[in-house]
Amino acid sequence: MKVQKLAQPAAIKVLEPWGTVAGLEGASAVQLLGLQKVIPGKEDIDTGIFACSAGSYRRSVKQAEIMHFLDGNGSFTPDGEETLTFTPGDTFFFAADTEGTWVMETPMRKLYVIFDAS
Repeated sequence: MKVQKLAQPAAIKVLEPWGTVAGLEGASAVQLLGLQKVIPGKEDIDTGIFACSAGSYRRSVKQAEIMHFLDGNGSFTPDGEETLTFTPGDTFFFAADTEGTWVMETPMRKLYVIFDAS
């Protein structure tokens, strides 16, 4: 199938539990949820819906990433750079090996595509 539809991703109620990630020092762990979509023949591309609880943690994705925020408010501070805030409707583009700190003021949900940009 060349085209897959993900209908109303902001309204999908049931996401799979993806565990937790340690919060920053003194902060609680952040709960992760998601729904992964596989593109036949392109299994090396990771795409779907990602959601998490409010909190803060370090970004650990090594590949390039494109994300479009569906819900939530917060910020990302790339190491050594200015803080970028996000609200629903914003889109971020990450180069490979971008490290930094996420701060989710409210639970967050996004569409994401993670890929090897080399």
